[in-house]
Amino acid sequence: MGDEQNKKVEPDNTAVRTALWRAMHVEVDAKPYILEDEVGFKLIAPNDNWRQRPDMHPEFTKRLRASIVARARFIEDLIIEQSKKGISQYVILGAGLDTFAQRRPDIASKLQIFEIDQPGTQTWKQQRLIELGFGIPQGLHFVSVNFETSSWWEQLLKAGFDISKPAVVNCTGVTLYLTKEAIVSTLAPIATLASGSTLAMSFYLPMELLDEEDKFMQQLGEKGAREAGTPFVSFFAPNEIVALAHEAGFKEAKIISTKDVEQLYFMNRADHLLPASGEIFLLATT
Repeated sequence: MGDEQNKKVEPDNTAVRTALWRAMHVEVDAKPYILEDEVGFKLIAPNDNWRQRPDMHPEFTKRLRASIVARARFIEDLIIEQSKKGISQYVILGAGLDTFAQRRPDIASKLQIFEIDQPGTQTWKQQRLIELGFGIPQGLHFVSVNFETSSWWEQLLKAGFDISKPAVVNCTGVTLYLTKEAIVSTLAPIATLASGSTLAMSFYLPMELLDEEDKFMQQLGEKGAREAGTPFVSFFAPNEIVALAHEAGFKEAKIISTKDVEQLYFMNRADHLLPASGEIFLLATT
């Protein structure tokens, strides 16, 4: 027990990387910013040489950075739109260092937000929110789950989630690390949510469906993930993703492609910033 307590609590590497990319977007890309998120940077408070990290090279990782900020913006637009329609519950599966609740208190204050992630990342994040004076608002619930050994769904219900009310569920950057069986068992309970619920879940395309210019970065990413002990596991073609959603029991399912995201956020940019082609969204409703 003593060893457990002495273990340094720290956030997941992937959560840190995506938060730093969001911060870098405001530093190095042209206006208009797709998303302005400097809260994650404040939470991490990296040392001065963070820009020298190989995964922070402003040019080399440009398309991946663009994908990350577009992904966050797409989800944000979705939850704001659904909140205006009266949806009051928002579930973030694999929340990492999500900062929506801190950046958009105007919307967040009307929601019950359930952030689901590993205990280490969550404990660290709560400590930092308190240290920086953000605090933990009443409607923000941290649901800590070891995905290997316990059910996120059970933990969500214990945290006060109301299954009689519709919700938005956001699950990005997660499916890549899960087996197909684990993805199916994640989709199943979400498909049973109250009518009018929406799921936005990101999936990754297999190498042969990527644009040529993204293949090298993908190979590097796969190598790095393997070496870090978190190998990439699942890749899907768009029609396979839609089939998974229908099999799980969703009423409607469609794909938001990289081209759709370009149309939404990247038209006529002075810096020609464009997202990488690897990630696409499933948008499914109950």
